[in-house]
Amino acid sequence: MSNQKLISFDSLSLQDFNADAEMIPLMTPEDEEEMANEDLPKTLPILPLRNTVLFPGVVIPITAGRDKSIKLINDANAGDKIIGVVAQKNEDIEDPSMNDIYPIGTVARILRVLKMPDGNVTVILQGKKRFEIDAMISERPYFKADIKEVPEKRPGIYDTEFNAIIDSMRELAIEIIKESPNIPTEATFAIKNIESQSFLINFISSNMNLSVQEKQNLLEMNVLKERALETLKYMNVELQKLELKNDIQTKVRIDLDQQQREYFLHQQMKTIQEELGGVTYEQEFEEMRQRAKAKKWDEKTAKNFEKEFSKFQRMNPQSPDFGIQRNYLELILDLPWEHFSKDKFDLKNAQKILDRDHFGLEDVKKRIIEHLAVLKLRNDMKSPILCLTGPPGVGKTSIGRSIAEALGREYVRISLGGLRDEAEIRGHRKTYIGAMPGRIIQNIKKAGTSNPVFILDEIDKLSISHNGDPSSALLEVLDPEQNNSFYDNFLEMGYDLSKVMFIATSNTMSTIQPALRDRMEVIQMSGYTIEEKVEIARQHLVPKQLKEHGLTAKDLTIGKKQLEKIVEGYTRESGVRGLEQKIAQVIRNAAKSIALEESYNVKLTDEDVVAILGAPKLERDKAEGNEVAGVVTGLAWTSVGGDILFIESSISKGKGSLTLTGNLGNVMKESATIALEYIKANAELFGLDQDVIGKYNIHLHVPEGATPKDGPSAGIAMLTSMVSLLTQRKVKKSLAMTGEITLRGKVLPVGGIKEKILAAKRANIKEIILCHENESDINDINAEYRKGLTFHYVKEMQEVISLALTAQKVKNAKAIA
Repeated sequence: MSNQKLISFDSLSLQDFNADAEMIPLMTPEDEEEMANEDLPKTLPILPLRNTVLFPGVVIPITAGRDKSIKLINDANAGDKIIGVVAQKNEDIEDPSMNDIYPIGTVARILRVLKMPDGNVTVILQGKKRFEIDAMISERPYFKADIKEVPEKRPGIYDTEFNAIIDSMRELAIEIIKESPNIPTEATFAIKNIESQSFLINFISSNMNLSVQEKQNLLEMNVLKERALETLKYMNVELQKLELKNDIQTKVRIDLDQQQREYFLHQQMKTIQEELGGVTYEQEFEEMRQRAKAKKWDEKTAKNFEKEFSKFQRMNPQSPDFGIQRNYLELILDLPWEHFSKDKFDLKNAQKILDRDHFGLEDVKKRIIEHLAVLKLRNDMKSPILCLTGPPGVGKTSIGRSIAEALGREYVRISLGGLRDEAEIRGHRKTYIGAMPGRIIQNIKKAGTSNPVFILDEIDKLSISHNGDPSSALLEVLDPEQNNSFYDNFLEMGYDLSKVMFIATSNTMSTIQPALRDRMEVIQMSGYTIEEKVEIARQHLVPKQLKEHGLTAKDLTIGKKQLEKIVEGYTRESGVRGLEQKIAQVIRNAAKSIALEESYNVKLTDEDVVAILGAPKLERDKAEGNEVAGVVTGLAWTSVGGDILFIESSISKGKGSLTLTGNLGNVMKESATIALEYIKANAELFGLDQDVIGKYNIHLHVPEGATPKDGPSAGIAMLTSMVSLLTQRKVKKSLAMTGEITLRGKVLPVGGIKEKILAAKRANIKEIILCHENESDINDINAEYRKGLTFHYVKEMQEVISLALTAQKVKNAKAIA
């Protein structure tokens, strides 16, 4: 057995051996003819080669390490120097049998034997002719076999196709030598100088980078032309591989050269910056490293920072990712991990601050004080998720700042109105250019603590677009069971939001998705009464506007009576935003007079209010006298607070049809239909003839047709209007009503009671009819706000008619017969 070392075209360097060696590195046609005429011995010792194939005419060195192989070489070298060489099928077999070697091989002549220092033997062989093992004679001490020659079919001298194949092989071989860095250029001359066509084929086949199986297949081809064509195919593949490899190496070398150039330039820039006293990247790295040491974060966060920081140090400062990675690391360093502001547990002081900044809002203040009390006792309570809902201008947003002051926490606020990109909440992934963290994480960083009071303003005005659903992204933020590990796409880590006190604000809960609404504790904030508005204006709005306009209380005094006149005649809202604008208008008039040195009343009068603001514009908000049958005052809830509305009916001869106008919604239309059907079914209770009712058409109208109206609250008002019209009995003065009706004559409760009561009081209503189940809502309203109002609680529609209509008919009543 032998361990043969493969060599490429540089096998020609074998000529460097001792000149006495009988070697034939290049075979001439004469040599080939002489070799063809030699007779082969009938019996030959067989030398298996582990990882190569010997072709006729080719010279190769073989290293033999096995005892059997060494003995065979020594015996043959002492004799006629002729042996048979075959390839081994599996090179891993150490002691092959007859079945482990190929039957066709090459007769070889030993040119030189060299003994190596390690005990191995190197022998230089030259192939002669192909042979086939006929029969194995013996396997000890080495293989001996009877052989027979395997002749090959050679093309004629004038075979044009074969000559073209040989020329192509020669050209391809030269190209391969040029492309391969491992083959010396001298091999080109050897290829050009090979005259024998068969030797050229065998020489190239022997030195190609092929497997033993592929070379053996070439050796076994008896038709020389076929062997040449198959070799040419392998050469084409080899050339393509070399060209592709060289292209890749060229590109890599160019990139490497560019990187080296940039490296040297950065090193020079660094040196210049150090000379000028500037901050180098090393200094920046060191600053980050020192800041990281001072951080008190958990093991997971620390490992992530170290990993990302190592990546940052390896980055090219000119790459786009360098800036993103720097922003990412700075965010981690700037975030207040495990840093909390200490809560103040002075409940009396907290109550004082809340009362100082906000008049009323008792439910909200009570909830905050309760939270402080529990937090004081436990000191580890998760912060609640509050949602303040109510009309605009009632102080939902501004109360957050007071809560932050009362708790001793930082205050941050984001406006969610119109926000339609989910990334605004969760952040962008770092793979995008211009990536940023979400607004939640940004504001936590801005606050500097992990437990600020966080206002989520206008949460009911979130939008949905192709960029995702922000309201769904808020589910994790506002879930006390999940927000202890809120995942931001940019941060790529969980951040604890459980200690943050989130306060959401909204005008209505109807547009908030149920899953999000379920995670919040909803606190209703109703509109203010006239008395509350006057006090808010006196304690807060007037001093604020005087200061903003550069005036003092000595320059202008607005009395409670004048403030009440402004509230009643010029504002129609639940909040105080419009009131503040009117007060600002009055103060601006005084500022103008002072600037122009004109005389004016320092103490504002009613006449001054009318002169500055014009005639009162909201007198229509007052209840009407109801001198005409069929006119009823109803109470309605709107997104900006409570309001009164008038329902009026008229009658004409016809076929008993009902006409509805006033831009009514489906629910109000159904309420009107139910009311009329109930009257027809119970006509005798109201002193009416059902047959007579069927001869008249009823037209029901709700004024202000440009304003859409809907809801069940006007049910009893529509019923009362129709009964008043049909009986020609007018409705009592200063009376309003609200409630839903059924076909069975029941009165059902409705919502928005406080807003409706405030609207009734603004309109000088004295009596209010409503469902008995709404009595608990009335009891929740401050007794001071209910002063001057009488409430009638009813269960049946008949009770409504008895309370609402007067006994006598109106003057000039229309006869219905």
